[in-house]
Amino acid sequence: MEALSKQNTLKRSISLPLICLYGLGNILGAGVYVLIGKVAGEAGNLAPLSFFLASLIAGITAFSFAELSSRYPLSAGEAVYIQKGFGIRQLSLTVGLLIVATGIVSSATIAKGFVGYLDVFIQLPDWAVICALLCLLALIAIWGISESVLAAALFTLLEIGGLLLILWVAAPAWEQLPSRLSEEGPNLSSASLGGLFSGAFLAFYAYVGFEDMVNVAEEVKDPRRNMPIAILLALAVATVLYILVAISSLLVLSPAQLSQSDAPLATIYESITGTNPWLISLVSLFAVINGALIQIIMGSRVCYGLSQQNWLPASIGKVNSKTRTPINATLIVSFIILLTALALPIDTLANTTTYLLLIVFSLVNAALLRIKLGKGEQDEEGDGPLTTEVDDFYQVNIAIPFFGFLICILFLLGQTLSILLS
Repeated sequence: MEALSKQNTLKRSISLPLICLYGLGNILGAGVYVLIGKVAGEAGNLAPLSFFLASLIAGITAFSFAELSSRYPLSAGEAVYIQKGFGIRQLSLTVGLLIVATGIVSSATIAKGFVGYLDVFIQLPDWAVICALLCLLALIAIWGISESVLAAALFTLLEIGGLLLILWVAAPAWEQLPSRLSEEGPNLSSASLGGLFSGAFLAFYAYVGFEDMVNVAEEVKDPRRNMPIAILLALAVATVLYILVAISSLLVLSPAQLSQSDAPLATIYESITGTNPWLISLVSLFAVINGALIQIIMGSRVCYGLSQQNWLPASIGKVNSKTRTPINATLIVSFIILLTALALPIDTLANTTTYLLLIVFSLVNAALLRIKLGKGEQDEEGDGPLTTEVDDFYQVNIAIPFFGFLICILFLLGQTLSILLS
């Protein structure tokens, strides 16, 4: 009986280094290879400061996720956090489905982006490329969590390698940094500060991804210790890479040149070396694959977690005894991603993702605030997997979720105002 029970649960096999790389790959994603140029277009030479400011804003919510993932190391993490904070199952289910929706929309966006990168090497029908890519990634996700996360970790190392390559070829340009700083420093104005904050608003989305890490918590070894470390370490490494790459980019190209390029890092490489940037383009392909794979894993684990709480049919979250993965959930998520990728344009997909995530971040911060004030749901008999309250978990100051909630609400209002005025 014990062996049967063990077969029907997820396999706890992800080490601290692997969960760090998994999270880092999700944060970096394919966006870093495009977003640097867009941020430079808004902030100009202050783009590195925009990334730093955005990291502080994202970091506050990341600290809230760090505590909650240590308190409740469960799949469907955000839905569980909302349930513990508000005690409203309909709201918890809605948040869980919102997270699945963001994963589906994000992965569909990435799958469509993959077609563009592949066109550099070979041109094939869009539908055929998207179908083949998602079938391959679904098979990897079904194969096993150890294999899936190992593949994601290897792709992440390739992504980091691409960024380090840019830093290496741009290293001679760093000699200009002291003189460029002396030129830029005295020229700060209200306009440039406005660009700084606009750039930070845009750069904030480059840090999205840490929240997905909590949804594999049931497969992480010693999650109460390792989850907070992994979330904060992944965000810190991403911040350092973003700032260094932003500085290097601005030392090689002007903000206008960066903003006009659809592949700014490839443009930088070509500008410095005078050679075809096929290597950076190839790394971009792997970055895209990694982002889509992680979203499929995340979406299937949220569906599994929701079924464990009896909020979705048990058949959706059924774990295969051989692979120890939720095959039905993985197939459902992959199929919906395929339909979404074939039906909707990229700009609609991207805008939807960011808006949904800000809503979730606001609710998660509010949930932690209520829990720390003693107003959250108390564990009751019959709660099943929700009954995990222990004393030995990572904790943050109560000011963290308060300011996290406030900042996310301000971002939501800003995003809404931007949509209404556009």
